[in-house]
Amino acid sequence: MTESAQVAGSVRWAVSRLASRLRAQQSGDVGALTRVGASVLANLRHSGPLTVSALAAIEGLQPQSLTRVLNSLEEDGRVVRRPDEHDRRAQRVAITEQGRDALHEHVREGNRWLAEALESRLTPAEREIVLVAAGLMLKVAEHGGKDKPTLGAPPPL
Repeated sequence: MTESAQVAGSVRWAVSRLASRLRAQQSGDVGALTRVGASVLANLRHSGPLTVSALAAIEGLQPQSLTRVLNSLEEDGRVVRRPDEHDRRAQRVAITEQGRDALHEHVREGNRWLAEALESRLTPAEREIVLVAAGLMLKVAEHGGKDKPTLGAPPPL
């Protein structure tokens, strides 16, 4: 096994475990965001209004697969859909203030647990290394995405 393959395996396992722990920290309330719902809102917050096709490409889904998620988010007042200015057959989806609030709460819950875990398990120097690694992982996440929109660093909540 090559060094890169070993690193890939270790990173994938660590990211998977961390993602599982973060999902477990979500409240589970009836109005809580799903993983895909939170991802959609985060992408809209970061990129601004997007067509359903562009949003589906970012999420790695077919536009039809996104319909149920968008319907739910729209029913909850978290997104609005409007005809695209350039192509009236297409729709643009935008996050609402309620969507921003829901996303903020969703992220805050996970960040509260993660900050406490980082504080209690890692030294200040190790936390700095994690910060650098997070930036590097975002850089890796953009590899091969030539025809897909890149996300970069999220704006502050």
